[in-house]
Amino acid sequence: MMTADPINDAILRALAADGRISNLQLADKVGLSPSACLRRVQELERKGVIKGYRARLDPGQTGRAYLVYVAVGLSEHTKAAQEGFERAMQKADQVTECHNVAGAFEYILRVEVADLPAYKAFHTDILGTVPHVRSITSYMVMGSPKDVRS
Repeated sequence: MMTADPINDAILRALAADGRISNLQLADKVGLSPSACLRRVQELERKGVIKGYRARLDPGQTGRAYLVYVAVGLSEHTKAAQEGFERAMQKADQVTECHNVAGAFEYILRVEVADLPAYKAFHTDILGTVPHVRSITSYMVMGSPKDVRS
């Protein structure tokens, strides 16, 4: 774990907002020389604090505008049941996130598909066929007033 550093924090916030910002712009934004800024970014990458850079896509233009969070309960609480479920979710392209959680169910999924019929097909043909799935509760997203990933 890194110790708190206001300049590194500023660098990370700026990169999280715009991963394609030039080193010159980033250095100016955080108040460093370009060479000092580049050294800090490279050190953050080397330490694994910065894991990578990715493009933010428009879900409407990529056929994934229908967002559903799904709570999944398993009928068995064994390691084998969990591993089997997790393998199945790794193979499901519609699942963009799979989190094992504590509480009334075992998993929360973020599912991105084109529309309601596509979600129904995922629900029935993929999720509904995974062994040990006991319950499926779907939460369709109607709006996202805050989403830092967008």
